[in-house]
Amino acid sequence: MVDEIRARVLISGRVQGVFFREKTRGMAKKIGVTGWVKNLSDGRVEAVFEGSKKSVEKIINWAKRGPILAKIESIDIEWQEYKGEFADFEIRYEI
Repeated sequence: MVDEIRARVLISGRVQGVFFREKTRGMAKKIGVTGWVKNLSDGRVEAVFEGSKKSVEKIINWAKRGPILAKIESIDIEWQEYKGEFADFEIRYEI
């Protein structure tokens, strides 16, 4: 049995206006991670990733670099209990 995990991630730096959300969604779908990603009003990007330990660690390692135009200054990871609440990976928008 594969250990499934969940991580809430806050990414700071030049992460908005560089296709960070779209590229994150593409990578998540490619490696089989579910959850969501969104821009925050303070300029950061927030994401929740769920999946196998290996897959979640892989997308977090990718997020530390981000897409080519991004410049990551810091990434904060909060490990949470796996909930299995997502069927897919989506981009969310602030209202």
